[in-house]
Amino acid sequence: MGTPILKLEHYINGRLADTDGGRQQEVFNPATGEVSGHVVLASNDDVQAVVAAAKRASPAWAETAPLKRSRILFKFKALIEKYHDDLAAAITREHGKIFSDAKGEVTRGLEVVEFACGVPQLLKTQFSDNIGGGIDNWNLRQPLGVTAGITPFNFPFMVPMWMAPVALATGNTFILKPSERDPSPSLMVADLLHQAGLPDGVFNVLQGDKLAVDGLLAHPDVKAISFVGSTPIAEHIYSSGTQRKGAYPLRVQALGGAKNHLVVMPDANLEQAVDALIGAAYGSAGERCMAISVAVAVGSIADKLVDALIPRVKSLKVRNGMDADAEMGPVVSAVHKAKIEGYIDAGVKAGAKLLVDGRNLVVDGHSKGFFIGGCLFDRVTPEMTIYQEEIFGPVLCVVRVPDFTAALDLINGHEFGNGVALFTSDGNTAREFSRRIEVGMVGINVPIPVPMAWHSFGGWKRSMFGDTHAYGEEGIKFYTRYKSIMQRWPESIAKGAEFTMPTTK
Repeated sequence: MGTPILKLEHYINGRLADTDGGRQQEVFNPATGEVSGHVVLASNDDVQAVVAAAKRASPAWAETAPLKRSRILFKFKALIEKYHDDLAAAITREHGKIFSDAKGEVTRGLEVVEFACGVPQLLKTQFSDNIGGGIDNWNLRQPLGVTAGITPFNFPFMVPMWMAPVALATGNTFILKPSERDPSPSLMVADLLHQAGLPDGVFNVLQGDKLAVDGLLAHPDVKAISFVGSTPIAEHIYSSGTQRKGAYPLRVQALGGAKNHLVVMPDANLEQAVDALIGAAYGSAGERCMAISVAVAVGSIADKLVDALIPRVKSLKVRNGMDADAEMGPVVSAVHKAKIEGYIDAGVKAGAKLLVDGRNLVVDGHSKGFFIGGCLFDRVTPEMTIYQEEIFGPVLCVVRVPDFTAALDLINGHEFGNGVALFTSDGNTAREFSRRIEVGMVGINVPIPVPMAWHSFGGWKRSMFGDTHAYGEEGIKFYTRYKSIMQRWPESIAKGAEFTMPTTK
């Protein structure tokens, strides 16, 4: 795959765009704090150019047989496997997560590619022979045209794979607008798709910031946008889609913020619950939309849970992500680090008990890196900002509740409904929780219940805007338009006009 590209350009119509530079933004190595490159930020002309390229490629790609599309994706899958560790290293280099975690990200993205390879079966629809009067009825799922994905910094490979393979498999062209904080994996994906034989213009990368996002939202030739990120931006994208005028309103799938809880019942296996909380709260420095940021301690287990968590949080191995023994790497940027520390300050001021303080951590040999250690709060209440808002960092809040019903009410009362977990040894408690909780993804003794590629990902309430969840069969629906066809031939048509509602005869 070669050495990292210092100037990170757009990828338009099968090649890196030779721009004059224009606006640029620094890209950092979070472990060292050093600039590793500069990413070009799109202009309005760049938006027009990338959409035009995708539109030109759209008719031929839409008419390509699903099996031929699938064969290209199979080659793409093989190339991902070949360059698996190169992709993971690029993620660690620009995002900061530990290398083993980055490899897991690549694998989870690969699983969606594997799912999309089955598109001939996934696009197979229904046929009803002779519904009456010599008429047959069947349905089609046809591509939308030019589609786009706007993806976050925390999963620069996996989240684009939630979108692009499904969009491409179903016959759409695709424009990826990755995060400007870690843009290299997007260009590696473009290169691998090119090697796999994808025609020019079918997959494009538009680097940029808000200007690029708003340009894609406003462009009449973009038919659908999938987004993963913060709730304010998700709401902006969703409202822009609903306000789109014309024959084809913008179809939007916008996944927003989260405040994921893990409920620990008194009958839970304490050791397993603590292991789950440490991995789910501090993995990837808490920069996951499915990270557990609230431990809900029910009744008598609260003190035992807190006492068990304290030494585990204190002993977290915070290192450069490429170090073999690292358990947690840096956060993505200095700005984000300061934001997390601001939340910690607010929690202390609000009266929460800071049991483990990860601020002012210095990692040997990486004094300029964007590191913050694991933080643990106890006695957090629902009125506090650290409970209400998504911190997106290595901060775990413990909320104490008296019983199961109070735990349900607490979680159901939160504005976000992305993911949740329950640790218990009681089957009835698990069943009641699964049915009554108002959250889109639920784990029972599973701390991070991210659905597999053939299921679909998405939350409830203000964690998701739009009717269709990401990837899986829901993704197939999102990237296609349903059409029903009824047909009969002259020999079966009776003479004379019919003025009554057609019914089966």
